[in-house]
Amino acid sequence: MKKTILLVALVSGALYVNAQKTTEADVPAAVKAEFKSLYTDIKDAKWEKEKGNYEANFKKGTTEMSVTIDASGKLLETETTIAASALPKAASDYISKNLAGKKVKEASQIKDATGKITYEAEVDEVDYTFDDKGNFLKKEKDND
Repeated sequence: MKKTILLVALVSGALYVNAQKTTEADVPAAVKAEFKSLYTDIKDAKWEKEKGNYEANFKKGTTEMSVTIDASGKLLETETTIAASALPKAASDYISKNLAGKKVKEASQIKDATGKITYEAEVDEVDYTFDDKGNFLKKEKDND
């Protein structure tokens, strides 16, 4: 019983450290300045701190987005929610073949600071990552 309680406490602590909600007041000025320069019309972003970086989650029109910015104000990546049907054909084919009968819960396009694009598809609480052509790269447990 003690082992179970300890395990639950450790996992809970790891999840808490991994992504923490934070208020805009706690976000460094350099991070806020970079965000405002990129998205002048967004006023209601929700902030999280993850691995020392800051993630703003927001809607631009009807599209859900997030940006990750490091503490010095450097943009690291932009993630845009897309329809599962907008995934590259090779990614859709991979999901159909390897996850037959499963549905994509959420899909997104991710652009890193260099402009490199990857795609992510969430199926059964697992994120599948694909390159810009739809080739499978990796899978990992969803953290959200």
